[in-house]
Order: sequence, then C-alpha cells, then structure tokens
Amino acid sequence: MRHLQAARGAALTGPPEAGGPPGRRRLGLLLAVAAGVYAADAISKIAIVAALPPPDKVRLLDGLLVLQVLRNSGAAFSIGTSMTIVFTLIAVGVILFILRTSRRLRSLPWAVTLGLLLGGATGNLTDRLLRSPGLLRGDVVDWIQLPHWPVFNVADSAIVCGGVLAVLLAARGIRLDGTRDGGGPGAPPARQVAGGQARQPESAPGGRAHERGSAAGDSRA
Repeated sequence: MRHLQAARGAALTGPPEAGGPPGRRRLGLLLAVAAGVYAADAISKIAIVAALPPPDKVRLLDGLLVLQVLRNSGAAFSIGTSMTIVFTLIAVGVILFILRTSRRLRSLPWAVTLGLLLGGATGNLTDRLLRSPGLLRGDVVDWIQLPHWPVFNVADSAIVCGGVLAVLLAARGIRLDGTRDGGGPGAPPARQVAGGQARQPESAPGGRAHERGSAAGDSRA
C-alpha cells in the first residue's frame, strides 16, 4: 500500500516528458519556420539576380505574374526610400523583440506567426547589410509583381502573412503562452502525468477519498 502510494506520488510530481518542455518545442518550431523563410528568400534573390538582370522581365500566366528585379531602398512597397538606415535599425529592433518575446512562447499558432515575422525581417535585413550601396544602406531586392500591386519578395510575403496571423490571434484573445483572454477555451491544459493521463484539480470534496479508495482497491488486487 505504502509503496503504491509512493509510486503514484512520483508519477504526479515526476520530471517533464523526454521530449522537453512545451516552450522549448515551440521555440524550435519558431526557429524552423524562420530558417525556412530566410532560406527561401535568400536563394530566390540570388537566383533571380543572376538569371534576370534589369530591365529584363518574364511574364507568366498571361501577364498575371511578372518577374522583374527592382532595388528598393525604402520599406515595403517602396515607402520612405530616403530612410534606409532608419528601416534597418527598425528591423534589428523587431528581430531582438521577437527573440526576447519567444521566451514566453507556449502557443503553436504564435510560434508560426513569429517565425514568419522573424524570417522575413532577417531576410530583408541581410540585404540592408550586404548589398550595395553599403553597410546599413543596402537596397532590398524585390522581384515578384502582381497586377495593381507593388513589387515584393518572399520576405515581404512572410511579413504580411505573419502580420495578418498576429491580428487574427490577438482578435481571438490567444496569448503567447497558449491561454485565451477570459480563461475560456485555450487555457492551459491539465498537468500531464506518467502514462499520458492528466491530473485534474480536486475541486469536489470527495476527490481525495476517491483517490484513497482507488489506491486501496489496487492494493487488494
């Protein structure tokens, strides 16, 4: 009986799962998404610059999609072309903010959202740092053009998608830690114990008596 109770107590207070804390897994997903966006952006820019020097264009889908290399010294959609250094410093601040915020990350949707924002911001920042005309003043390579829409790149797409997801998650009240405003659905799940069973709060007066009864039944068996 005593050994059985000790074993049950160890299961309730034992170490976390072998896979690691949920926050660490969410951080891994964030970094994986960011790395994927960054790689896609960097590879596509290198390939398009080498294959399509200005002012050459490639029209696809009857002109619905046009590939054309343009250099952008401003923000997205060529806003503020005379403030390149300012936008570079803003990008650095955004990246640092995301990395700092990720320490509280427990939400899967937020991991994807922040990963998109981090990968996009890092991709365009690389252009600012490495491309001409110089450090912190480099022009961003834009190369995707749609009808009635400014030329953009993969990083811009990721930033826009991440921003839309962030607005939707905030509107639904989903927080970085996975909880939901008001304590509704989305609140932290019950603590996991060995065997995959969740430990429920002992809100009912008979909760402890039920546990003692179950333990006694197991010992008699």
